[in-house]
Amino acid sequence: MSDQFRVVFVGFNADTDSQNAMESLAVKLGVSKEKIVAFTQGKPLFGAADKNKCLKQAKLLAIYGFQSKVQPLQNSATSTAQVDTVANERVFEALDYITSSLIRIEEKLEELEQRIDVQAKSIDEKDDEHWQSDELFDELDLETEPKPKSKKLLYTLLVILFILLIVLGFSLAFPEMVKF
Repeated sequence: MSDQFRVVFVGFNADTDSQNAMESLAVKLGVSKEKIVAFTQGKPLFGAADKNKCLKQAKLLAIYGFQSKVQPLQNSATSTAQVDTVANERVFEALDYITSSLIRIEEKLEELEQRIDVQAKSIDEKDDEHWQSDELFDELDLETEPKPKSKKLLYTLLVILFILLIVLGFSLAFPEMVKF
């Protein structure tokens, strides 16, 4: 990466009216006059750039009566690297914390799964024992022998069935006699 530079305001030329110069530069750059005034008070007007671009910016300022110099930004690059290092350390600390938290959560989940498995097995065993006990059957009044039913209804149904079979056989044997 090439070194970065910035154009810094030094002063006005001796034969330059400062108000007219600021207004002319604001119109040329298409920025507000307040931004030009801030530039004269030490704020940057242009962003950091390579040396050739900064020299062109200084020439433009010289045309409008501004004295400026090109200043390297090595100190800010060093501070930026330090800030990046600190930020990276914080990120790594946060990742370490998250990882350790995830490990603890995973351990808790395993413990809960084991507890649930043990409880489920004990419930299944209790259910099996409960169904195997005769308490449920004792509550019901189950008789081993059903009550004898009257055979009169059975004989009546058999007689009706037998009569219907005779009628069916007669209608099949003599179809001309039966008319629908």
